Amino acid sequence: MELTVPDKSNYLRGLLILIGKDKNIAIKEKELFLRLSKTLGFSEKFCNDAVDELFVNKYLIEDPPKFSDIEIAKAFIKDGIQLAFADGSLHLYEMNWLKFVGDKNNVDYDWSAEQLNNFKKLGKIERSKITFEIEKLVLTSQDKLIV
Repeated sequence: MELTVPDKSNYLRGLLILIGKDKNIAIKEKELFLRLSKTLGFSEKFCNDAVDELFVNKYLIEDPPKFSDIEIAKAFIKDGIQLAFADGSLHLYEMNWLKFVGDKNNVDYDWSAEQLNNFKKLGKIERSKITFEIEKLVLTSQDKLIV
């Protein structure tokens, strides 16, 4: 599966909206967002500015992203759960945002709930060692280009 430019943009925009849903951007959330934005190939300055201006950006469209492949949507939900928990808890607005993304991309709600429950069961050390799904997808896409 190839990550298209629109998929990458939607992924980034969706994560940006997610970290702002609880009206507080924790340092760890920003760090992880910048890590993911680098993985997706976006400029660090652009992404830093996007986070810093998140609450005043009237041009940011808050519609849930629609991805070209359900596997990208599932990766987004799994990464979103991890990112939302970066500040220690999952806020109701963050959870609802992930549900809206799942709905728009026809991801089964039971699957999403199972991912959330699996993540909650992990200890703090285990959670910190998880790699993001988008990193795996980007690596897979790059491997296909090399072959």
